[in-house]
Amino acid sequence: MSMKNPLVRLWIAACATPLLIGAQTIAIRAGHLIDPETGTAAAGQIIVVNAGKFTAIGANVAIPPGAEVIDLSQYYVSPGLVDAHNHLALTYKRDPENNSYYLTTVLDSTAIRAVQAVSNGITMMSSGFTVVRDLGNNGNYADTAHRVAVDQGWVPGPTMINSGIIIGPMGGQFFPVPERENLVYPEYLDADTPDEIVKAVRKNILFGAKVIKICVDCKSYGYTADEMKLFVSEAAKSGLKVAGHVQTHEGALRAIEAGIWSIEHSIGLDDQAHKLMAQKGIWRVGTETPISDYYSPSQARFDQMIDGMKNAYANHVKMAFSTDADYYIPGMTRGQIVIDFLRSWKAAGIPAPEILKIMTVNGYKVCDIYDRRGPLKVGLPADLIAMRGNPLENIDALREMPFVMKDGLVFKRDGVMTPEKFFHSGPVNGWRVR
Repeated sequence: MSMKNPLVRLWIAACATPLLIGAQTIAIRAGHLIDPETGTAAAGQIIVVNAGKFTAIGANVAIPPGAEVIDLSQYYVSPGLVDAHNHLALTYKRDPENNSYYLTTVLDSTAIRAVQAVSNGITMMSSGFTVVRDLGNNGNYADTAHRVAVDQGWVPGPTMINSGIIIGPMGGQFFPVPERENLVYPEYLDADTPDEIVKAVRKNILFGAKVIKICVDCKSYGYTADEMKLFVSEAAKSGLKVAGHVQTHEGALRAIEAGIWSIEHSIGLDDQAHKLMAQKGIWRVGTETPISDYYSPSQARFDQMIDGMKNAYANHVKMAFSTDADYYIPGMTRGQIVIDFLRSWKAAGIPAPEILKIMTVNGYKVCDIYDRRGPLKVGLPADLIAMRGNPLENIDALREMPFVMKDGLVFKRDGVMTPEKFFHSGPVNGWRVR
């Protein structure tokens, strides 16, 4: 086809231009509008949304003629929540795999795991999580498939910051027998030399990763600081950050020396590591699991995690709300499991306004999207949540989520999901979204 043909040029432009579905102007009457950054709430605010973005916010904003008015005058309105560490395309269970995700990867195909991711993503939205940082263990790029499906407009779901396949020294987190060496892939990409490191980073970027995740010390032959610096520099060429799964204190110190973006999990962190992280501005994505009847750490391990959270907070480490909640608890959705991690933050004695800031502002920042999505600011995508209680006073107000808006569309109203407008039979936001 010739580019000189005006019909060809028109077709290409149409394919590249998002189609605004239901772009009616919406005006929201907010009883109290929370600013998590300052820990304050302004009464009697009007929020105007058009074409999926905030166009006006304030007490004296006029409601445009013909706008749909949503009355949230009895609610506290806030930016959406962020889980900075999850695996939406992984759900291990007591039956049949006895909570062994090694076996889950054998039993569940990437295709069914992509479907699981969509379901988990919808329940995350229902619990108020409009952004999820999805860090691997998602089969053969089920996380990318999920993100693209959301971004193109096929299904509802949180904004996904996905990592693709976790990169690590040979074996990743698995310990296969010689006859089953091939079971490591596609949960992990082996990369043991500089050339393999570069190729693995590029492969993930090619197949849709928005952050690079590595296994720092999953094996005794874990990465050196210089090897991690190579990850950082290669990812930076494409504007991506590097998250490091860390299990040991020595691994944490190497990761800090290398200057990676975030340390995932808190097991290897102590006062020394926290002080160094604070100095270098490295994010702490701790994934501290609360005690429960079904899936739980021991009391001693829980107490150790809480002491670590207290120490990190005292050292002014940048902290992100994160869960690693990749398991099934009968009777609970993924979103309900995730919001229950509030118990860990409360146990650490962190004030409610700080917890809310960590779950919103810090979440956008660790996802590296703060300037593009998240805050309630004119010009940014219209994502918000509303609850009856004030989370600045009682963080458990977040457990009941009667209203959720994503990209200017109402996803949940009066406690009932209404996602019909999110479902389409084509890539309404543009098939070039990858």
